[in-house]
Amino acid sequence: MFGYIVMNKPEMKFKDFDVYRSFYCGLCRELREKYGIAGQMSLNYDMTFVILLLSGLYEPPVRKGTTRCIIHPVIKQPVRKNEITEYAADMNLLLTYYKCIDDWKDEKKHLRLAYAKLLEGSNKKTEAAYKEKTKKIVFYLDQLSEWEKAGEKDIDKMAGCFGRIMEEIFAFRQDNWEPTLRRMGFYLGKFIYLLDAYDDVEKDAENGNYNPFAEDYIMEGFEEQVRQILMMMLAEACREFEKLPIIKYADILRNILYSGVWCRFQAVSAKRREEQEKNHVRSI
Repeated sequence: MFGYIVMNKPEMKFKDFDVYRSFYCGLCRELREKYGIAGQMSLNYDMTFVILLLSGLYEPPVRKGTTRCIIHPVIKQPVRKNEITEYAADMNLLLTYYKCIDDWKDEKKHLRLAYAKLLEGSNKKTEAAYKEKTKKIVFYLDQLSEWEKAGEKDIDKMAGCFGRIMEEIFAFRQDNWEPTLRRMGFYLGKFIYLLDAYDDVEKDAENGNYNPFAEDYIMEGFEEQVRQILMMMLAEACREFEKLPIIKYADILRNILYSGVWCRFQAVSAKRREEQEKNHVRSI
């Protein structure tokens, strides 16, 4: 997970923001309680979206409370947790652990290896609890790594592989809603992968790392090309979302899906244009 599935705070109602933040804080506390500070460090916004989506669909009982933390040491913050918070914490740890292992294998990042070692004991328990899901996720992560090493140029193929990983995360239960959740997770996963590649393309090109956009980003019209691809992926994800009978948290989820997810793209795009303008001025 990369932290791209975020809210658009200026467009969100105060009461909805409070609910969103309480679930985010709930995930943070769950990671700390189950996996210690090392687990808490893996906290990200993508899994908060998963919690809100599945909580809105299945409406499990919610435990409410308050907590203090390093960021909010004085004023207690509201916290919401439920069974899906526990599931999301487990999936968050699983993905973080294997992403660290992948970074170590591909780029020999020592800090990532050290972090993986901290999570290793906890991850074994998670794997034992989700054997079949872990098997599928690890398979797709290995497939991604193999294709990256081979320099695979098929962007849709690469994004689809990560989409399969997100598909497994969204499939919380085997029920009537599983196919819709899987399709939604698949397309949202493709969106995340492509947006991450778009975000990192200059850095990856500079460092010699794999990026599916490596040959395209210097071409005219690259920004619009990526925008169109992302719009198609998100349109499919939103189409599946609208099939779900979600009332609770629906406004928050729509804020994220229809607005929030574009915040990072717009920020990266603006920064890139600024850099290009600076380089143009220097060349004159």
